[in-house]
Amino acid sequence: MASRVHTVGVISDTHGLLRPEAVAALAGVERIVHAGDIGSPDVLAALGRLAPVTAVRGNNDRGDWAAGIADTEVVEVGGVSLYVLHDLHELDLDPRAAGFVAVIAGHSHQPRQEERDGVLYFNPGSAGPRRFRLPISLGRLTIVRGRVTGSLMTLAIAS
Repeated sequence: MASRVHTVGVISDTHGLLRPEAVAALAGVERIVHAGDIGSPDVLAALGRLAPVTAVRGNNDRGDWAAGIADTEVVEVGGVSLYVLHDLHELDLDPRAAGFVAVIAGHSHQPRQEERDGVLYFNPGSAGPRRFRLPISLGRLTIVRGRVTGSLMTLAIAS
């Protein structure tokens, strides 16, 4: 099974707004990771109708509904481990030494991916309300034979 292609949808900073374009872009993934600032339990429920969801709490996720959501999570898929947190500046471990192939974070609303020391750092940007002139975006991770590659998608949003 290790040669099977695994796809993980990555979304962040929805701030209570799950756009239909985001739902369409996540169709067909086997798992979804939400990197925080969810904004509402309704967002998680809707994502959960697409695929199993792993979410972390963002700095704006407050209230009883968010109390049970962890600050960090580990997602195991396709024989690899992914580390998830909201704000990359709060990373308090060496991901490579800990055995992670990727670190997923949101918070900045800026889509970005880069590889450092053999670890993919992946930020899907924000799929929620537009902030400044930043794109509305999300991403996908593809895992094959223990290797992770990322793709960022800017969503075409009618103004």
